[in-house]
Amino acid sequence: MGKTFPLTVVIATFNEEENISRAINSIRDIASEILVIDSGSSDKTVEIAENLGAKVIYNKWENYPAQIQFGINKASNPYVFVIDADEEVSEELKDSIRQIFENKDVEKYACFQINRKTFYLGKFLNFAWQPEYRIRIFHKDKVKYEGFLHEKVICNGKVKKLKGDLYHYTYKDLEDQYKRLIKYSKLSAEGMYKNGGKFKLHKLILNPFWGFFREYFLRLGFLDGIRGFSVAVSQFFYVFLKYLFLWEIERKKQKDKISTFNKKSF
Repeated sequence: MGKTFPLTVVIATFNEEENISRAINSIRDIASEILVIDSGSSDKTVEIAENLGAKVIYNKWENYPAQIQFGINKASNPYVFVIDADEEVSEELKDSIRQIFENKDVEKYACFQINRKTFYLGKFLNFAWQPEYRIRIFHKDKVKYEGFLHEKVICNGKVKKLKGDLYHYTYKDLEDQYKRLIKYSKLSAEGMYKNGGKFKLHKLILNPFWGFFREYFLRLGFLDGIRGFSVAVSQFFYVFLKYLFLWEIERKKQKDKISTFNKKSF
């Protein structure tokens, strides 16, 4: 075990027995506290995490940002590192983390951005979904997690990018990817509706093509071969379904209003 720092790692979990040990083992030699915020796993996630020295706290699931904010509030250290159960800290990134503490960069910056590199269909992507910098290390008093489906990180202070990648072992296979794509596009549509978003036909028609174009051409996804093409196509379907689900939600709400009005009329 190497030198640890005043850093709390926060991991949100639900039935992550296949991933949790990899995530914890990749960072536990430099973090003095690991908090696993579990929302009721029925597999061995909790047992594995505790055996690896993590502190497991149950919290009922509301959404991802709320779960992470709960963990931040429970952290006993001033600095927090948020990782997902299906992520792994690379050695280069771990060295960068050591340096920001040893060089006292943590006193100069409020937040640190880290690039997440995705393992997709048996290989890491070098262009599609790249770069994907996210604020993951920060002083807990200078950050707030907000959002519905995906987090929106509010940082009050200077931000610095770190060298090294956070490896993301995402979908098991294409079936898993598209099942989640449908789930998340629907949740995204629900979030848009709650925030006052309105369905626009031109967005349903044009935005999916823009999503494909951005991933395949602007981000040079074509250099990742068939994997890059697959990512671009999945982005097309995600955006298309998101707006189609929004249309469906609005249609259902309008029908409910008409039905309620008719009932009151009689």
